[in-house]
Amino acid sequence: MLTDFNLPAFIGHFVTGREKSLFAADLERNKELLHSQIKGKSVLVIGGAGTIGSAFIKALLPFEPSRLCVVDINENGLTELTRDLRSAAGQFIPKDYKSYPFNFGDRVFEKMYLQEGPFDIVAHFAAHKHVRSEKDHYSIEAMLENNVLRTHQLLQLLAQKPPAHVFGVSTDKAANPVNVMGASKKLMEEVLLAYSAIMPISTARFANVAFSNGSLPDGFLQRLGKRQPLSAPNDVLRYFVSPQESGELCLLACITGKAGDIFFPKLLSDHMKSFSQIALDLLGVLGYQAQFCPDEESARQAAAHWTPDARDYPVYFFSSDTSGEKPYEEFYTATESVDLLTFQALGIVKAQARYPISEIETHLAHLKWLFEADNFSKSKVVDALTAILPEFNHLETGKSLDGKM
Repeated sequence: MLTDFNLPAFIGHFVTGREKSLFAADLERNKELLHSQIKGKSVLVIGGAGTIGSAFIKALLPFEPSRLCVVDINENGLTELTRDLRSAAGQFIPKDYKSYPFNFGDRVFEKMYLQEGPFDIVAHFAAHKHVRSEKDHYSIEAMLENNVLRTHQLLQLLAQKPPAHVFGVSTDKAANPVNVMGASKKLMEEVLLAYSAIMPISTARFANVAFSNGSLPDGFLQRLGKRQPLSAPNDVLRYFVSPQESGELCLLACITGKAGDIFFPKLLSDHMKSFSQIALDLLGVLGYQAQFCPDEESARQAAAHWTPDARDYPVYFFSSDTSGEKPYEEFYTATESVDLLTFQALGIVKAQARYPISEIETHLAHLKWLFEADNFSKSKVVDALTAILPEFNHLETGKSLDGKM
């Protein structure tokens, strides 16, 4: 079914609507600066085996760094990244290239950094990124531990000898967050902003990365490969960038950004797409049309009896009703100062640090205390995050994405 499917071409035509990278002009305009800041420099990429991290590496390598160290807990992902880079025609890879399958919060990471570093450029992509990861207090603790507490631990380590460029990836869901994932990334932004007072740190809020690992569109390909029904909300609109564009956005933010800058793509509301429409377009390109099913069980049964010679493929589309699901996306809020002139396709939320490092550390100590308390609960963490982040307005429905196909 998918043998001859060209995913980049599909993304360009049906998802982003762009045959050329959104950031091509900004990359060209800043080419000399990128060369001067990357060529011959040492680079550490944390979470480099993921979709955005690996795209960042591919955007970075043509500028010829002298060293590249990639850290990711996904050992298989690191293996595929290395095979991909070494199998691509004309791909520059520095002689000093190392990949390490461990967590950036572990003791062995600190040991590696102190002995192999310092690095000129540190780009941090390791994060919990799914709204589904806030189902209960266990998953929330893991999310905040990874997105916030370990990021703080990393910055404390980097502060011993600050790199020339530090980047940590954020999300559009950090703007007026309604879910704990978005709040965790907003709090991570506050941590980055606090430390931007002592080192050059920038970040970026994202549109959805089309067909990124674990995303719903990526799930469409998985479902088709397993002859299972496609399922998607029909009332949720999202902005999309291609994987290539995601890496380019982060590279520009990392190298050209000033301390405390938050980058975002300039996209118009008519660029938004629904997941259900992407599913329909995907089926159309593959030569099928949708067989609309009224519920999950009928969709599963239809898929169980589906044969490759059938023209109809079962789908189940529904109205979103899970906790923390925002019906639209926004990259900045009304209270933030925004620069829309410096770049052609990028906007920048200018640094507005609210908390000094000492106050950030007090807030993080309170979160750790909550995690250790006997009466620790999701609601207590939501209350604590709301106290730190007044713009956080948690949307709780009592339903999780784990309850859906």
